[in-house]
Amino acid sequence: MMKYLTATLSLFVCLFVHTCLFSQQHGFMMTVKGPVPIEKMGISLIHEHMLLAGFAEDDSLREIPSWDREKVKDKLLLYLEELKEPEVTTIVECTPAFIGRDPVLLRMLSEETGIQFITNTGYYGANNNGSLPAHALTETAEQLAERWIKEWENGIGNTGIRPGFIKTAVDGGHLSEVHQKLIRAAAKTHLASGLVIASHTGPAIPAFEQIRILQEEGVSPEAFIWVHAQAEKDPEIHAKAARMGAWVSLDGISEDNILEYVAMLTAMKERNLLHKVLISHDAGWYTAEEKDGGEIRGFTAIFDKLLPRLKENGFSGEDISRLLVLNPAKAFEVAIRKK
Repeated sequence: MMKYLTATLSLFVCLFVHTCLFSQQHGFMMTVKGPVPIEKMGISLIHEHMLLAGFAEDDSLREIPSWDREKVKDKLLLYLEELKEPEVTTIVECTPAFIGRDPVLLRMLSEETGIQFITNTGYYGANNNGSLPAHALTETAEQLAERWIKEWENGIGNTGIRPGFIKTAVDGGHLSEVHQKLIRAAAKTHLASGLVIASHTGPAIPAFEQIRILQEEGVSPEAFIWVHAQAEKDPEIHAKAARMGAWVSLDGISEDNILEYVAMLTAMKERNLLHKVLISHDAGWYTAEEKDGGEIRGFTAIFDKLLPRLKENGFSGEDISRLLVLNPAKAFEVAIRKK
């Protein structure tokens, strides 16, 4: 129990500071239980996964899903219970459509734990389009955006649950025509909804190509989260994206790579760009096709391992609060960001 208290003391002290900063804001985030004032987002994990499932044309919205929601819920609760001590308030669940997105499961977990979950709209084009539905290859960006905007306006399927961000994904090289189309569709959806765009990206080349397309569509880089930016090792490249306004998301934190993330975060702090950084574990992954969900990676390495190291390296309580409270709220506030 005490392991969290030492690591997060400065964070909790600094929450008052950011409560004051939020006093001028009146925005909201969209959770699986409806809109919530953005100042109530609290300590947030901005890229985690509850469930992974194989491709299914109707996604997880069939009346009887291919997984037992009660069984999935019960196993995940063991890991979510560990987040009570660091007082995690919000989890952004990044599993996209056709890979196991299940807003009903997230609502069940939210009701059990009190944690606010945010789900998504959009399509996942990485891995050579292997998780795209057939219509994504033939429809225009406008037609895809119409589908995603409909989820924003009416809810996902017949659940009534609305997405709180746009999740898409591209491969690591230059953007293909299909991936360019996905980003244009995301831009059009953002302009109609105000949902931030979180794009599984990795290297710098596709990151900056996406930023360019968003700007062509009239969307500010402020609306773009460069997911898995840790794949790009040059801190000046991270800094370039941040100075343009994009969010640099360093995902995949685990007990085995803490020093690598300390170095990347320190580089951004030294450049006075910590206000454009997001961090996450990219953990979880109950796998529907594996026995008992397979091996699940927990959500505590940030609190157990990363925060103590950051404090040793001169990070203040305000710095930590910025990473885990203020930045997530600024990124996931529902607001249209025009170029």
